[in-house]
Amino acid sequence: MTKPTASIYVDGLNLYRQKLEYHPDSKWLDLLRLSQVLLPTHEIVRVRYFAARVKPGVNDATSPIRQMVYWRALRTLGPLLTIHEGQMRSDKRKMLAVPRAFHEDGSPVMHRVLKIEEKGSDVSLASHMILDAATKPSDIHVLVSSDSDFVPPLSILSNDLGVATGLFSPIDNPSTSLLATNPLIVKTIRKSNLLAAQFSRTLRDDVGIITRPDTWL
Repeated sequence: MTKPTASIYVDGLNLYRQKLEYHPDSKWLDLLRLSQVLLPTHEIVRVRYFAARVKPGVNDATSPIRQMVYWRALRTLGPLLTIHEGQMRSDKRKMLAVPRAFHEDGSPVMHRVLKIEEKGSDVSLASHMILDAATKPSDIHVLVSSDSDFVPPLSILSNDLGVATGLFSPIDNPSTSLLATNPLIVKTIRKSNLLAAQFSRTLRDDVGIITRPDTWL
């Protein structure tokens, strides 16, 4: 019997911040395998991964290298997985001090900060979900994120295109606004799911051997 099909859309930054950042031993994550673990009743026909190239951190200048190693690992999955790049932008800004403080003249105390944010990935993910549903639909289109900014595309898919949606949440309690879009399937990504979907420690591509970063062991 043929399985129903599923397309998976991964908000890479949200998945990292809400789940992987706290579980370094799970960062060597096979996103196709994770999708199969969470949705064994379906055939996964595409996984789209949306992320931006990170910049060297204040305390870690090697994070971009590890990210590129991971992206090489993802590309060993072949055409079933595609990486869609946004941009990581950093701007110097003045922001209010916390807790609030004031100068003698009554003006608020401000601090200069370096604000780093991802641009373009959310719009790209939403656009691809809708485009795929309109041109090459699966039986279900699944969002991997806890970001309520994705309520509009999920609502369009469900209410306007009549397409079934799903939600794989990196947090235990997804927002009520996401749940209000009536996804057909809602699952929470557990640590056990992550551990069941790790790449082999070493992989091979056309360039050579890919090895899991030691800090992720």
